[in-house]
Amino acid sequence: MSAPSPSTALRNLRWSDWLFAIVMLTLAVVCAFLGNWQMQRLGEKEALIAAVDSRLAAEPIPAPAAEQWDGLVMDEWNFQPVTLTGTYRYTQTVTVFTSLSTPRGRFSGPGYWVVTPFELDGGGTVFVNRGFVPQDYQEQAALGDLHGDDPGSVTVVGLFRPGEAIGMMAPEPDMSNRIEWVRNPERLAAMVDPQLAPFAPFYVDLLAGGEGDLPQGGETVIAFPNSHFGYALTWYGFAIIAVVMVGAWLWQRSRPAPQAPELAATRRFD
Repeated sequence: MSAPSPSTALRNLRWSDWLFAIVMLTLAVVCAFLGNWQMQRLGEKEALIAAVDSRLAAEPIPAPAAEQWDGLVMDEWNFQPVTLTGTYRYTQTVTVFTSLSTPRGRFSGPGYWVVTPFELDGGGTVFVNRGFVPQDYQEQAALGDLHGDDPGSVTVVGLFRPGEAIGMMAPEPDMSNRIEWVRNPERLAAMVDPQLAPFAPFYVDLLAGGEGDLPQGGETVIAFPNSHFGYALTWYGFAIIAVVMVGAWLWQRSRPAPQAPELAATRRFD
């Protein structure tokens, strides 16, 4: 028996076979689109990393003044070394709970960021993260035992940081113990003297101080998870598998069903 022609084989397919093929091909197109999107995100992430590396190597520049805070593009300033000139308001210090797992200094583990309002000479207040203290030092940090009197006008250098987002599970601040859970300027502003307003929509991480100093500065986490290439390969792999599957399915379904051999048996009776 001769093999059926391709047109005859295709006519053997049922509507359900074509529906399955359309679904699988659509899935392949979607997977390819997602792979292309991940490659685009890879380019954006690499550009961001290069921009941050360039900023970190740059000389400090003055932080945006209060009149520039409206409409400030945070991503263009993130991790930029900046200078602030003004006065610490130590009595308004807030501690923000954290857990430092990969410290650059000697202290790590559960503890607190020591965040103090810094009143600018030109007007407005920026929250300055002076560094990390172990949890046993929280009360000392909040009560001002880790610093002296307000020093008057000084210039400090740190890294510009956008305010942290407030997650749905973030607890309410502990006002009596001056404990917060996120470095969010709006939340921090609710815990300090309102006369220090306006408050910057960003905060500044101080650079490292002397060895063993508390608070322990220079602990800014600079990390950009970059798994986009692996994700892209995964999506492209799914697209290829979908095409191979639909091709194998159509080939199998278009083949004629094997016919049972005819049994010609004769019986001989004596």
